[in-house]
Amino acid sequence: MAGLDARKSDASDLRSRLNPCGSREHPTSACHPRLRAKKGVDARHEARHDEVKSEFDPMTDLPCPPPDPNPRPPRFAMPPGAVDAHAHLFGPASKYPYSPARGYTPPDATVEAYEHLHRTLGVARGVLTQPSVYGTDNRLILEVLRAHGRRLRAIVAVEADVTDRALEDMNALGARGIRVNLVDKGGMPYASLDELERLAHRIQPLRWHVELLVHVHDDPALMRRLGRMAVPISVGHLGYMPAACGPDHPGFREFLALMRDGRCWVKLSGSYRIIGLKQTPYTDVVPLAHALIAANPDRLVWGSDWPHPILKIPMPNDGALLDQLAEWAPDADIRRRILVDNPAMLYGF
Repeated sequence: MAGLDARKSDASDLRSRLNPCGSREHPTSACHPRLRAKKGVDARHEARHDEVKSEFDPMTDLPCPPPDPNPRPPRFAMPPGAVDAHAHLFGPASKYPYSPARGYTPPDATVEAYEHLHRTLGVARGVLTQPSVYGTDNRLILEVLRAHGRRLRAIVAVEADVTDRALEDMNALGARGIRVNLVDKGGMPYASLDELERLAHRIQPLRWHVELLVHVHDDPALMRRLGRMAVPISVGHLGYMPAACGPDHPGFREFLALMRDGRCWVKLSGSYRIIGLKQTPYTDVVPLAHALIAANPDRLVWGSDWPHPILKIPMPNDGALLDQLAEWAPDADIRRRILVDNPAMLYGF
């Protein structure tokens, strides 16, 4: 029992280092260490209380509205072979039950609705990312790969003791990396960074990478360590730093340096998760996007983040979200690299 408690403590400490205020903090408070420190004890206590309650009380779930069922096409021409590098599928819960340690309960998001989205947006291929609500149960994502594998790839979540045979089987279906979610409950299956680094060595022969959901500005030293793993890393949601911090934030500048080295990829996804605005266009995220593109346009991919779980502002239309890419990258050649060439390299299309 003592060993199990120690593992839980180590994993909790790792999460708190990267996300000291929890995933619900206000975008501006995350940029101010004094304000964050003042709130820290209460926030951590509340997070622990919520984690215990969420296993038994579905009323603790965060709000999770469905996506706009009527996406419109983007206002720019999508290049042939465009890739949506970040989306999730959910349900039905009767067939694919959610983890009791989840932080939210999503409505169903089916592969049929996902394909309709892609047809409307002009997307040819997609990458499904394992959501935290399923923990390391990859059954849904793997079954979809079996049926649609020629145009889809996936990022899975696995335990540290996953067998080499299981990794090889998932690779054959189209899995191309493992996800480590250090923000949402249920997304961190490893007790320590050492454990993650050992797994990185095991997936290296498969040419996989580690996808991280992490606030990149919180602990630059830790990000540097992650960047030295045996495989490349990919970071979601433009680095998941509140846009109010700005591109000159010291932690973000170090993150840009990691990108320039070439071993860190970034997903231009989920911009609504880091903004202070409520309606598209989310102009406050433009400086961050421009800084990322200037740092290394060959290490960027775009993702819809459909069906936009745990959205706390009015649900945007997916066409309007995609339109932002034309503002972030007005040059058609750079957009083609972000939408076609870069994801083809990272995911092996």
